Amino acid sequence: MKIYTRTGDTGDTSLFDGTRVRKNEPRVEAYGDVDELNACLGLACASGPDQEIAGELVRLQRDLFALGAQLADPGEKLAARVTKAALGDGDVERLEQLIDRYEAELPALRRFILAGGSPAGATLHVARAVCRRAERRMVALEPPIDAVLVRYVNRLSDLLFVLARAANRRAGAVEAEW
Repeated sequence: MKIYTRTGDTGDTSLFDGTRVRKNEPRVEAYGDVDELNACLGLACASGPDQEIAGELVRLQRDLFALGAQLADPGEKLAARVTKAALGDGDVERLEQLIDRYEAELPALRRFILAGGSPAGATLHVARAVCRRAERRMVALEPPIDAVLVRYVNRLSDLLFVLARAANRRAGAVEAEW
């Protein structure tokens, strides 16, 4: 299989069901932001967090493939056939548990903090901002997408903030307050 197909040379792409849409269509923008977020997590993983955080990032990347697949499947045909391409309430709960676990090792926030710190921490802050953009794109979709997907990315941005703080703390990077 070749990486290029030439089918997108005129600015169109296919959704999962074969529907052709413009590449700037809101649904394509949404899953494009999820793809960018996935790349940010790959960069964060390559930026040297400890093994525990790196393992969590790989799991999140797999989740984001499922999220992107669900966004590219407006007819909801894929998730019924491919269980790894479906996110649900259990995934949101898993993120909440991770937030609680990592937050327990961090000092309480007294003020806003500036993004930065260690390479992994700074990259996770960028990933958090990209996640928020993906969330904004997702909530703008018509018809509305499954609410669990919005809850997932909302929790994910919170988790990325906490992971950035944890990566910085574990690396000995001081948080700069605003």
